[in-house]
Amino acid sequence: MSDEIGPSARLESGCSCCGGLPHPGESRPGTGMTRRGLFRGTVGGLAATTALGTALPRNAAAQAALSPDAALQALMDGNKRFISQTLTSLHEDLAILKAHTIEKQEPFAAVLGCADSRVPVELIFDQTIGHLFVTRVAGNTAYPSMIASLEYGAAVLGTKVIIVLGHANCGAVKAAMSGGAVPGQISSLYAPLQPAVEAGHGNLEEAIKANARIQARLLENSSPVLGGLVKKGNLKIVAGYYALDTGTVTVL
Repeated sequence: MSDEIGPSARLESGCSCCGGLPHPGESRPGTGMTRRGLFRGTVGGLAATTALGTALPRNAAAQAALSPDAALQALMDGNKRFISQTLTSLHEDLAILKAHTIEKQEPFAAVLGCADSRVPVELIFDQTIGHLFVTRVAGNTAYPSMIASLEYGAAVLGTKVIIVLGHANCGAVKAAMSGGAVPGQISSLYAPLQPAVEAGHGNLEEAIKANARIQARLLENSSPVLGGLVKKGNLKIVAGYYALDTGTVTVL
């Protein structure tokens, strides 16, 4: 997350993703800083870092100069490399990448993807450590926890584009279309997917694409944070479709 959260704080909290935010109202020993104050400080630190032009990975350019359109183009360029089997991310010096990301993360893009094991997000966009802020849930639906995570990525970490990525033969959408009995809590996935099921009119691919579009609109319309960044031109939210057979990502 921010430079202001040291390794000891992360170890105390046990959270490797956000770097160890304290619980609401809790102050760090010796700091007198609440979670709200820490959030403000993090945003300020991000702004200062951006002003200095902190460099992102070479194929993304500097985050300070990266527009939402350029961020999306970086993803699509990576997908072309994936399709042509000319990946560059695998040749990055992992030691340097790890050292660069120990204290902070500077992802240029975020993905709301499906939990499906056939959709390895970093691979299909040819990105490596520290490039993408990824949230995944079956059916790539914008649950409150997903929205909150993506708000964090955009407002605090400075991601420039969010892509909601549906994929071919999505089991969650297929199950929602059939509406059959399932074990455990799997049926809780159905309700958020119902608008897409209706929009698909019995066609699985159309329902999957409709779901990606619906969830992308939901991110923008239900979140003042994300919607505000979009209106200012600081963020782009798009829907995408990943073809399992060709590896191609299409922006819908």
